Amino acid sequence: MRDTRRFALVLAAFPLALAGCGSGAGDDAATMESEPVAAIAAPQGGAWAQQVTRTQEGGWLVGNPDAPIKLVEYGSLTCPACANFSVQGAEQLSEDYIASGRVSYELRSVLIHGVADLLLTRMLECAPQATAVPLAHQVWSDLDQVIGTFQAAQPQLEQAMSLPEDQRFVAMGQAGGLIDYFAARGISTDQARQCLSDSAAIQQLAERTQTSAAENEVTGTPTFFLNGNRIDQTSWPEVEAALQRAGAR
Repeated sequence: MRDTRRFALVLAAFPLALAGCGSGAGDDAATMESEPVAAIAAPQGGAWAQQVTRTQEGGWLVGNPDAPIKLVEYGSLTCPACANFSVQGAEQLSEDYIASGRVSYELRSVLIHGVADLLLTRMLECAPQATAVPLAHQVWSDLDQVIGTFQAAQPQLEQAMSLPEDQRFVAMGQAGGLIDYFAARGISTDQARQCLSDSAAIQQLAERTQTSAAENEVTGTPTFFLNGNRIDQTSWPEVEAALQRAGAR
């Protein structure tokens, strides 16, 4: 039998209300300038931007898994600063950098802005692996709508807290508009309900993401790591400049 008290404690760490997000920039901002890195051909018949793998930290890695330049974003799906980075740079990052095979991009969700982050990340896990990051970018592009619907459902979300574990997150996803939102983007209502009823998987998600963020001292979003080094840049033009200094040019 699973430890339901432990699960309750994990859930209690995520407030129902959405909070603001802030920069997770650190003081290890300097990225040493490197020689230009040559483009790396994708496997025959494929494209690097279509290659997606899950990582042991629970992230989604897009591109060449052996890319010499590795960009990791710790991002919250309810964070306006993360949304701004996505809107500014997601397309260019994919077309100009990931597609070359020189750069890989990994998204690691940080659950610091309420239960909405937990539910949204779980919905990405319900999606086909290759579509999870594009769905994250869609959420960020529609952030005002997603947050507005969730905030308007606070009474229903609070009521759902008293439901059994296998019903709680289904009710929250329905009340917060997330089941309908993802149904319009390829995840059926039945699939979403089944996914959100798996409280064991949701507990594992919460614990794994918390552990990864804590181990890397991530306290705000977005936080970026380039080849394992935290950088203080958080806007797309600044991150792009860091990529180019690292050799993606």
